[in-house]
Amino acid sequence: MENPIISIKGLSVSYERKRVLTNIFLDIQPGKLYGIIGPNGAGKSTLFKAILGLLDTGNGQIKVLGKDIEAVRKKVVYVPQKDGVDWSFPATVLDIVKMGRYPHRSLLEKLAKSDTQIALDALKDVGMEHFKDRQIGELSGGQQQRVFLARALCQEADVFLMDEPFVGVDITTENRIIEILKRLAAQGKTLLVVHHDLSKVKEYFDSIILLNQRLIAYGETTTTYTEENVSKAYGGQLTILHQTIGL
Repeated sequence: MENPIISIKGLSVSYERKRVLTNIFLDIQPGKLYGIIGPNGAGKSTLFKAILGLLDTGNGQIKVLGKDIEAVRKKVVYVPQKDGVDWSFPATVLDIVKMGRYPHRSLLEKLAKSDTQIALDALKDVGMEHFKDRQIGELSGGQQQRVFLARALCQEADVFLMDEPFVGVDITTENRIIEILKRLAAQGKTLLVVHHDLSKVKEYFDSIILLNQRLIAYGETTTTYTEENVSKAYGGQLTILHQTIGL
């Protein structure tokens, strides 16, 4: 087995004395598309924030590409939930996508023509090239999500952290996004995707992480996505989910 691209050892996170994640040990392998599955409040978004170095992780240790996050930050891209974005921000679609190039430039260095071309190529990849001069707030939810995926592509990172990218998007956009994510995984990129639609888990992800404040199970979807593991993750909510979990 290859060296893990992300190694998490003994991660615990608390907010205001309430434990959100407890003693997580997890190795993320390169070139895989991971679905992160669990009920609301399971700590899925918190896991991302810990990987990104945005939280005090107590005694836990997280290495990305064998190093602390600060040493490899430009190799990691984060796509937040849509409700965490200020859509009134006065910027065009192209402006937003070009932001993905800033990690490759020094603080006061201007973007080059080559950066603009990379951004235009990324917009074409997600089918949004004709919207490049639109203000981001004028777009539909699905279009906005495509733009933020384009910004992520523009960064040319090795690790993608995506927090519920399919929420509020139409089926055409969802199909386009998953097609791109699978292609990135085939190119050796590593993708962690917080996902709530259990009926699509088998179709979308080759590996999964089941989480509910502690690590329930992780591994290949074919062997890990079982009724027993899903039941452990969702507990009493499972009766409601039973018709949609795809098991």
